[in-house]
Amino acid sequence: MEIQKKKILYVITKSNWGGAQRYVFDLATNFSQEYDVSVAFGGEGELKTRLEKAGIRTISLPFLKRDVNPFTDFSVFKKLIELFKTEKPDIVHVNSSKIGGIGALAGRIAKVPKIIFTAHGWAFREERPEYQKTIIKFLSWLTILFSHTVITVSERDKREALAMPFTKRKIILVHNGIEETEFLSKEQARESIIKESNASVPEKTLWIGTIGELHKNKGHIYAIEAFSKLAKTANVLFFIIGDGEEKKELQQKISEFGLEKKVFLLGRRDDAPKLLIAFDIFLFPSVKEGLPFAILEAGMAGLPTIASAVGGIPEIITDMQTGILIRPKNQDEIIRAIEYILAYPTKTAELGKKLRTMIQKNFSLKKMIENTVAVYKQK
Repeated sequence: MEIQKKKILYVITKSNWGGAQRYVFDLATNFSQEYDVSVAFGGEGELKTRLEKAGIRTISLPFLKRDVNPFTDFSVFKKLIELFKTEKPDIVHVNSSKIGGIGALAGRIAKVPKIIFTAHGWAFREERPEYQKTIIKFLSWLTILFSHTVITVSERDKREALAMPFTKRKIILVHNGIEETEFLSKEQARESIIKESNASVPEKTLWIGTIGELHKNKGHIYAIEAFSKLAKTANVLFFIIGDGEEKKELQQKISEFGLEKKVFLLGRRDDAPKLLIAFDIFLFPSVKEGLPFAILEAGMAGLPTIASAVGGIPEIITDMQTGILIRPKNQDEIIRAIEYILAYPTKTAELGKKLRTMIQKNFSLKKMIENTVAVYKQK
């Protein structure tokens, strides 16, 4: 007699491809043998394409978007209650701030046995007016209360959650993790990027790159402002892989500073991690983060990495031991870090090697999956 698998329903706001979507994809595909897995989301993006290709059942949630809209959000809320009652999942695992709150409350009403919320960086840490931060922090606290268990991806997020009332028994830290990446050769990766960007690359040019959604949280604007000064004194190119709502503004900044031959927006690339090997330096100037996969990928490529000391990034990078940490929104520190790498190439190459070793040891996909299984099986 066949034993019926337990059902997990993952829910996430957007179906584009970012860190939270990658997290859901990795969990869904790794648990699909042991559990009956399905994923619900808003939109028709890369996550949907990849899940369906992997044979994972997907469920569309009409009207679900990142921006707050009381009318459509209430429709999504009702749809989720109906979905949970129909699907009868043993576990609902919600991801991202907005769907976390709506989904956890809907799960309680639908009497879902276990509701898990993963906080991929708290939204009240974003740049907003103080009154908005206060409201979002209160809603985040309610999300924790409605959930049975909350996973934080960084120690900092865990500390912030534990500082809220009545959360002590709910919070568990599970760091993000990745598999070994199969990189292209350096020549192949550079050839692909040159073809995409039409960049003219003189000899002895320093290649600096980043991967990230074109969103204000990623701080690309500060890197571009830094390059407006650096490009006058150093032979460097900066490549940004990713797409998003800030594309037009970033293009305007590039034009304003006359950096069209120095800074290139490559758009979204499905093979982005494989291209990392093209770069001499990885720059990650984020303003707000959870625990970014992009830095884990750059570490796997052994790249000297410059990153903002925000969110869980200092849990990956120890300043001047496995990378260089800078303060967010600080153009001068970006410039000084790049100049340091230019001045001490042998020493900074060691930073990349040490970062790779540390990520292999502490941030493996296997470890993330094992720790998440323990959460699922918790009584």
